[in-house]
Amino acid sequence: MNFFHSVLLLMILACASMALWFRNLYHSIMAMAAFSLLLALEFYLLQAPDVAIAEAGIGAGLSTAIGLIAISACRKKSANKEDKR
Repeated sequence: MNFFHSVLLLMILACASMALWFRNLYHSIMAMAAFSLLLALEFYLLQAPDVAIAEAGIGAGLSTAIGLIAISACRKKSANKEDKR
């Protein structure tokens, strides 16, 4: 079990570093969603299923959706500014 926790923590660290390293915001948000899902799995393995459900629902689901909506809204605004010039 300790080996599995160690591997899971390394994967969490890798997802977090990828989210910071990527220049593309879409890829960064997807890395953060994977980070959140792995963190939810870790909470579940630590016998905290209520925290795991909240992390999966809010962290992976809602935050990812809000991030993607924000990116698409910003791209639409920048496209409208370029059309007006």
